[in-house]
Amino acid sequence: MVRNEALTTVIRCVADRQLGKAIAQLSNYLYTFVHAQEAEQLEQLRTDYTLMQEYWQRGFDDPQREQLYEQLLQRTYVLATNILIRYCTRNSSYVNNVHNRVRMSRQDWSPATLRRDMESFVSDVAMLDLEPEHTRKQKQHDLYQGHEQMMADLFDYIWTSRLWNSSVTAAFEDMLLSPTVDVHDQQLLVSAVMLSTIQYFDINKFRLLVNVYRKSADEHVRQSALIGWVLSLDPHVSKLYGEIHDLVSQVTADEHCRNELTELQMQMIYCLRADTDTQKIRNEIMPDLLRENGQFRITRNGIEEIEEDPMDDVLNPEQSEQRMEKLEQSIRKMSDMQRQGADIYFGGFSQMKRFPFFDRVGNWFLPYYPEHTAVADVLSRVRGRKFIQGILLKGPFCDSDKYSFVIAFEKTVAHIPESLLNMMDNGEAMLVGADMEHSDFDTPAYYRRSCLQNIYRFFKVFPSRGEFMNPMEGDDTSRFHFFGNPLFRDTPLEQKFTEVAAFMMKHGANDAARATLDNCGEAVRDAQFYLLCGTLLMRTQGECAGLTARQCFERCLETDPENERAWAGYARTAFNDRDYVAALDYYRRLSLRHENHQGYQLNEAVCLTNLKNYDEALKILYKLNYDAPDNQNVNRVLAWTLTGRRKYEQALKIYDALLADETPEADDLLNAAYCHWFYRQVSQAITLFRRYAGLDNVKFDARKEFLDNEASLLADHGITPVEVQLMIDQL
Repeated sequence: MVRNEALTTVIRCVADRQLGKAIAQLSNYLYTFVHAQEAEQLEQLRTDYTLMQEYWQRGFDDPQREQLYEQLLQRTYVLATNILIRYCTRNSSYVNNVHNRVRMSRQDWSPATLRRDMESFVSDVAMLDLEPEHTRKQKQHDLYQGHEQMMADLFDYIWTSRLWNSSVTAAFEDMLLSPTVDVHDQQLLVSAVMLSTIQYFDINKFRLLVNVYRKSADEHVRQSALIGWVLSLDPHVSKLYGEIHDLVSQVTADEHCRNELTELQMQMIYCLRADTDTQKIRNEIMPDLLRENGQFRITRNGIEEIEEDPMDDVLNPEQSEQRMEKLEQSIRKMSDMQRQGADIYFGGFSQMKRFPFFDRVGNWFLPYYPEHTAVADVLSRVRGRKFIQGILLKGPFCDSDKYSFVIAFEKTVAHIPESLLNMMDNGEAMLVGADMEHSDFDTPAYYRRSCLQNIYRFFKVFPSRGEFMNPMEGDDTSRFHFFGNPLFRDTPLEQKFTEVAAFMMKHGANDAARATLDNCGEAVRDAQFYLLCGTLLMRTQGECAGLTARQCFERCLETDPENERAWAGYARTAFNDRDYVAALDYYRRLSLRHENHQGYQLNEAVCLTNLKNYDEALKILYKLNYDAPDNQNVNRVLAWTLTGRRKYEQALKIYDALLADETPEADDLLNAAYCHWFYRQVSQAITLFRRYAGLDNVKFDARKEFLDNEASLLADHGITPVEVQLMIDQL
């Protein structure tokens, strides 16, 4: 996307409420790039601001001063943004070509004329039933083709337009709520408004999207508008308009809306995992699927049928059943992923977006309907129609993928084996995961998922996607992680924050979880909140809600003293802080409550060893070693505890076994080196220290290690300062 640093600075100043600086910066820009109309608007702004300053300097009490300042900021933002849109349009050959083409293709883009044309289309379609059979098909084709061209142009007109005024917005809102306009057209227009507002925030378009979400009678349009206004929330500009906070507060006051926002946030997390899910399918599931399904093989020239060996049933009667069982397991894995919300088809369908149909931006967001001329002819003549209809009826595909599938099928049908085509003609073939009940499609959740997948494919695959601000990348990922947006703080939606943060952590979205938890107000900071914060910080660095991990667990225990997860978290963080006394206290509590939990007992022994209470530690370790003699973690702790107890010979026997491994642990090498040194086997110690220092993942500074980190340990075992220096010199 084309950037202009000077204009971006102006908008940043406006967002920071620095009106005087913004006007000065914009004046400097217009001195260099003269635009008479914008210069006149800026001069009026400067005059109004100067007048406001004069009244203030004279000491006049103006009760409207705050409101007037807000209005001046907003006027400056609109002016600067419109100048920025003009600059970006002219400096991008792609955007400029689209902008000029659609404005040359039609002279009258007034909302009244557009509405008349859209309503005429609806009535003309209804009249097709009165046409004779022999002319109806051609008239339908011509009618739809002309309307599709108009809607594609209108989509381009909207996303390349400047910020709207209130009258244009009101006219489009009426169109989007009118029962006389086709719902497919309404969905497409909502997507166009969304794309435009993602690029450049427009309070009028934002208000339109919120109103359509709250008022539309069509669920598809409602869900599209919901996604639209959520993704339009620019975290940098939102604080400029108090109306945004009012609208968000009104929406979140409704329980049904809160539930939909919660589901949407979770769906967005799934959406952002599409690449990861694709890799999992490609690397873990598809190899098994292709290996077990031996009836066909995919080649450069298409799909080839493989003849079965008739002797297989005689020689290996169980092999067929085993192969079928493994095949079903692979299919079940993909189906389970799909049902959980994974975008299992992105990897495959992303390769089917190179058709001319996808050259137009609007077609990436176009609702699927079989009358569209890009697919209508294919559906009327191609073989395998039952297969296609079954896929489109039962397959959980987004609109973009449905168009891809039909268009691609026509291109590849010539390479499909006759036997497979016969299966398709009979409706016997089906894609993996395409087995949902039809009722599953008629839900708001499904409409949202389809819309999100359309958006994801556009920003990931569209060849000219670089011309658009991507809400899924860089600093703008906050649009997809909107629960972290301060606009939702101190609203009833806060009650959902902890639940959603836990969901985010479960799916690896730790940054989004941190932003969500940071956004929680004091009213929702309960024991579960602090437990989540602490758990998150054990995975990542830094603070959450202004607290360290240990402080989070402390807060949790203040309100829920018997929370075992908080015990374990506090013990671990105290151990990391080298507060072994505190860690020992909670590990002992856990060990008493779970007598057979080896991990808690082992951690208790480690704390005792670090506190030099070797005899008590050995009691625990001998028991653990007796119960699980092959547990290497127990053995290495036992070896180090024996070293601390000066039972070097016993410790070295364990270290010899540990180091016999082909790739021994780095810490085992280091600890064994110390044990040899304490036992006065200096040559062996030097060898092991050198092996340790030579590991790729180790940075070993002998002077710092011996003089700073382990000076006390060395002194405890009788290693003198001279011996330390001799070892440093050797290493």
